[in-house]
Amino acid sequence: MKYIGIMSGTSLDGIDAVLCEFGVENKLQVLAKISLPFESQLQQDLQALLRSFSCHLKEFGELEVRLAINYAQAVQQLLNNARIAPQEVNAIGCHGQTVFHDPYNQYPFSLQLVDGNKLAQLTGINVVCDFRRMDMAYGGQGAPLTPVFHHYFLSSNRTRVVLNLGGIANITILDPNTSKVIGFDTGPANCLIDLWVQDKFGVEYDKDGLLATQGKIIPTLLERMLKDEYFNLPAPKSTGKEIYHLEWIKQQLLADNQTDATDHDVLRTLVELTAKTVSDAICAYVKPSEVEGIYACGGGAYNKFLLEQIAKNSSIAVRTTQELGIDVDQLEAIAFAWFAKRRIEKLPANYESVTGASQKCILGALYEVC
Repeated sequence: MKYIGIMSGTSLDGIDAVLCEFGVENKLQVLAKISLPFESQLQQDLQALLRSFSCHLKEFGELEVRLAINYAQAVQQLLNNARIAPQEVNAIGCHGQTVFHDPYNQYPFSLQLVDGNKLAQLTGINVVCDFRRMDMAYGGQGAPLTPVFHHYFLSSNRTRVVLNLGGIANITILDPNTSKVIGFDTGPANCLIDLWVQDKFGVEYDKDGLLATQGKIIPTLLERMLKDEYFNLPAPKSTGKEIYHLEWIKQQLLADNQTDATDHDVLRTLVELTAKTVSDAICAYVKPSEVEGIYACGGGAYNKFLLEQIAKNSSIAVRTTQELGIDVDQLEAIAFAWFAKRRIEKLPANYESVTGASQKCILGALYEVC
């Protein structure tokens, strides 16, 4: 059974798409994979939306269609590379582009942009999207969802921690001694780091963390940041860029009288914030000596300095999911291919222990080709 998974994260670094074949007993084979940048103007418009969290309804509607067109282009290239016809693919699992996530509202919701109708029409393949809101309808956070995939495909006879370093960091603790899976968002990862280097250094990201290595931690600023209420919330919990954005950094600097701090020092402090919150979250549930390793994925897995600081703070070896046979760039896309499979087979794809939902749910809305 062949499925395509599509993922574009809050870092807006592009579209990851994979073609997977799933067999019995969780056999997984990646037949083809690609990573494509967004069309330039689309990326700029999405960045503007995620900075202001407002736009005209006309622009909002157009963004969904434009995203579908970009996703369809990725699918077409993927199929061409694999030399496979659309009719050979059971379905596409498309996460869509998260633009707002608020599970704590009086009316909790999570919003991912994509026109599933248009994506199905353009590709000729059935599409599954809108994965989060059924979980939320049953009282869950709607995120993170990937711990279910981690449990099925990355578990071992030793305790492992899977760490996704996207715009937001989330962890999955895979303990073979219990059937209960623990997973939640620990807080900001690339979102604050990327926004700071884009604003102050004029580059998209801090390659290997080299800019951060030139700075020093500002202890009082770090202490203030760590007092943010999210870090003390009990799991299940999730968060997003609607909380952790450039203005949040500026507010922290102003409150700590650090508006004259060097850009490198602020960046170094932001790296430490991510490293410490990730490490504290992990060590609240496991003893470092009992953990085989932390396996990182997502864009932050390329930030060598960040991984070093997580290892230092947690006293646990940090590796990448590449060592487990799954590309760090493609893990989430593979997961959503599998979620599409679960939806087609009408099987649940959430864990109550992770999202806080009152029950297991079949996730995703199905858009069928006419």
